[in-house]
Amino acid sequence: MTSGRVVLAATPIGNPGDASARLRELLATADVVAAEDTRRLRTLTAALEVTITGRVMSFYEHNEAGRVPQLVDRVRAGDVVAVVTDAGMPAVSDPGYSLVTACIEAGLPVTCLPGPSAVTTALVLSGLPVDRFCFDGFPPRRSGRRRTWLARLAAEERTCVFFESPHRLADTLAEAAEVLGADRRAAVCRELTKTYEEVLRGTLGELAERTAGGVLGEIVVVIGGADPAGSTATVEDLVEIVEERVEAGERLKDACAAVAEASTLTRRELYQAVLDSRADDS
Repeated sequence: MTSGRVVLAATPIGNPGDASARLRELLATADVVAAEDTRRLRTLTAALEVTITGRVMSFYEHNEAGRVPQLVDRVRAGDVVAVVTDAGMPAVSDPGYSLVTACIEAGLPVTCLPGPSAVTTALVLSGLPVDRFCFDGFPPRRSGRRRTWLARLAAEERTCVFFESPHRLADTLAEAAEVLGADRRAAVCRELTKTYEEVLRGTLGELAERTAGGVLGEIVVVIGGADPAGSTATVEDLVEIVEERVEAGERLKDACAAVAEASTLTRRELYQAVLDSRADDS
């Protein structure tokens, strides 16, 4: 059996002092270090005073598919392949998942070196319930699809954590206030573990106003779960979301079924609401 393996290694999300002794040892001894950004890797190892002795390979979104077979071959040959991303845990909205699945299919060992996570750090700092939560990556960039995505959170009772670009944050929060209700509790976590770390807490309406002028840095948003009594999204909101999905090419019945899942309406009720709205507009 091969002695090779893939090691998914969490890196600091801001403060290099959060690097573990195991991470330092892995970077110094791995046969291959597959890094999302090799320049950031060099900056990190310089801060940690670690010298990489193995081969450094770039491993990012646009070359991941081509790199996976090479890395699988290296593991099969007995090499230890460390996978690191710019910050936090590989494969969580970052490269790594395809390599994990390829190694599992090939019967090759995969292990994890745990460490810092922006998701759980933001969650515990938010002041929102942490007993049940979900993580939803990045919201869609386009407004129509983003509103559809938000509508699915309307009935979500778990606290939701997601990443967002500082350039789109204000628009996302404003739309979230419209779709989920301005009084829904949330937190915006910025530059976690760094010198200018900041956590803004309040309602979606308040946070939309506070960030309207723009923010800087890396952002994690945490939104409180829905009241079990029901969704704050109105029928008009849901009809608008359905029409946006139809405009994007989805069949009306399919759009109604998808949106109804995250609302208190049935598929038939929402379908009829859309037809009634169209009749009123004609």
